[in-house]
Amino acid sequence: MKDNNEKIKIYVWEFPVRLTHWINFFCILTLSLTGFYISSPMDHAIFSKHYLMNWIRFIHFVAAYTFMISFFIRLYWSIAGNEYADMVKWIPLTRKRLKELFNDIRHHLVLDIKATYRIGHTRLGAFMFFILQIIFLFSLVSGFAMYSARHPGESWKVIGEWVQANMPVEGMKGYHKTLMYIFLFFVPSHMFMSWINNVKHKNRLIRSIFSGHKVVDEKHLK
Repeated sequence: MKDNNEKIKIYVWEFPVRLTHWINFFCILTLSLTGFYISSPMDHAIFSKHYLMNWIRFIHFVAAYTFMISFFIRLYWSIAGNEYADMVKWIPLTRKRLKELFNDIRHHLVLDIKATYRIGHTRLGAFMFFILQIIFLFSLVSGFAMYSARHPGESWKVIGEWVQANMPVEGMKGYHKTLMYIFLFFVPSHMFMSWINNVKHKNRLIRSIFSGHKVVDEKHLK
């Protein structure tokens, strides 16, 4: 489907990619707010029936399970989805990918270097998302390891005991909270860089996370 100035609208982000993107966003927001309260409670119930902390913890755990399911769905879709969903291509394992990554870094440092044009994620964006997936994994492991400390059982031993054997619970809490701050830093950075990309390339990037379609120059499809 053609657009103005020899532009073509193509379907880039499939529904599972967009779905997990928004689930992750709302889960991170919910986990950050509830996690901050759990670690630094700002209020106490006047009557025991209020159970404020219990509700906050319940919401936190529901968001954590939802986040975990979304994480595994996205991993699966990396295999089942189109070429733009493939996480393996995010890793700069080849000389060409490394060259494109360093070119993008220099471009964003305002060194008057043209960014490498890509239909899906930019090479720098792809690498940052790969790092983010690793942080997601560590956040889930550390969170469920702390959860397993108060929930004995064979299934929780698999998740938590080996982590607790190498790191005390208090250390895990600090580590888990640090990951929260990384998420909170990443979200506005990601939004800003997406807006810059949208303005520079006029590719409807912001709209694409809702519709799945981006607008690209016809010459880049040849």
